[in-house]
Amino acid sequence: MNNKPKVVMLGLGYIGLPTAALVAQNKIHVHGVDINPNVVETINAGKIHIVEPELDEAVEAAVREGYLKADTTPLEADTYLIVVPTPFKDKNEPDISFVQSATEAIIPLLKEGDLYIIESTSPIGTTERMMGLIFEKRPDLKNKIYIAYCPERVLPGNIMYELVNNDRVIGGTDVTSTNKAVEFYTQFIKGKLHRTNARTAEMCKLVENSSRDVQIAFANELSLICDKADINVWELIELANKHPRVNILQPGCGVGGHCIAVDPYFIVADYPLESKIIGAAREINNYKSFWCAEKIKSTKMEFQLKHGRKPSIALMGLAFKPNIDDLRESPAKYIVQKVLQNSNDEEYFIVEPNIEDHKVFKLTDYKQAAQKADILVYLVAHNEFMTIKKNDKKVVLDFCGIIK
Repeated sequence: MNNKPKVVMLGLGYIGLPTAALVAQNKIHVHGVDINPNVVETINAGKIHIVEPELDEAVEAAVREGYLKADTTPLEADTYLIVVPTPFKDKNEPDISFVQSATEAIIPLLKEGDLYIIESTSPIGTTERMMGLIFEKRPDLKNKIYIAYCPERVLPGNIMYELVNNDRVIGGTDVTSTNKAVEFYTQFIKGKLHRTNARTAEMCKLVENSSRDVQIAFANELSLICDKADINVWELIELANKHPRVNILQPGCGVGGHCIAVDPYFIVADYPLESKIIGAAREINNYKSFWCAEKIKSTKMEFQLKHGRKPSIALMGLAFKPNIDDLRESPAKYIVQKVLQNSNDEEYFIVEPNIEDHKVFKLTDYKQAAQKADILVYLVAHNEFMTIKKNDKKVVLDFCGIIK
C-alpha cells in the first residue's frame, strides 16, 4: 500500500479531525498535523480527544487501515487543507496568525499542480493575502498552484452527517482554482457544491452566523422587554409565530460557541461604520448573559429577605447549547463564573450532564441538584432537565425555555 499522503490536514480540532476522518474513510491517505503532541498521540492510538458522535469509530477505522496518520509536522502531498483556529486579539479583532503559520509551514513543500484550501473562518481577503505570501516566498509557483476557500457549516453533535450531506460554498482565487477545489470535495461530499470567488465564500461564512446572531438578539431583546412588562416571552413568541410570515427564534441566556458568538466580529472589525445591526446584536446577546447573572443575584437577595436564610442554588448547564459537551464561548459558563464571584457563602450546585468533571467547577448530578436547591436556574435546555418534575416550593429562573 502506498502510504504517501494525498492530503495534509493542518489542525485536528472540532472540524479538522472529523474532516480528516471523512477523507480517510474514502480510502484517501491523510496526514493530519497538530501542534499539540498529546492530540497527535491520541489520534495515532486510534482514539479521539473531542466528543462527537460516530467520530471515534471513523478515526479508529482510518488509523487501523492506515489511511490516517497524525504528526506535529507536515509532509509533501497534493492537497493541503488549513483548518486551524482564528482567535481574537484585543478589541475583538480577528487573529489570522495561526492560518499564516500553517501556510508558512507548507510553503517549502508546495509543487506545481498542488491544491491549497483554507477552511478556517477568516476575515474577508485572507485567502488573497495567503496567496500573496505563498508567491512572495515561492515566485516559481505563480499561476501553477490552485488556491481556494471553503468554509465548514456543521452543527456540533451532528458533524459526521453534516460534513457529507450539507451544501458547501467554494471560492477560488480564480475559476480554475474553484473548479479544482470542487473536484476535490466531490470525492466525499453528497451536498451541492456552489461555486463563487474566494472573497464571497469568506463573507458567506461570516454572514450565515451573523444572520443567526441578529435573529437571536431580537428574541433576547424581547425577553428583556417581556420581563419588565410582566409577559411570558415563550407564550408571546409562540403566538407571534402563528403569523404565516413570522418566525422568531427562542431566547436564551446569551449566545455561545465558536461560530455565532465570534464570526460577526470578523465583519464588525473591518467594516465598523457599515455593520450597525450586526454590532448591536453582538452587544444585546452579550448583555443578556450579564442580565441573567444580575437576575440570579437579585433573586438570591429576595429569597434571603423573605426566608431569613441564604438559599442553595442549582446552576443548570455549562455548555454553549443543549446536549453537547462543548463549553467554548459559553454564556452559561460566563454566568456561573459571574454568580460565583458574587457568592457569599451560599451553597451552589453546578450541573453539566454532558461532561464528567471540570477543572474549575465541582459538578453535581442534575437530579440531586434539583432536589436539594431552593433556587433552580435553567441556563441550557439539556434533555435531562426536561424530565425534572415541577415543584412549587422552589424558585425557578428559566432562561432557556425548559418550563415555558
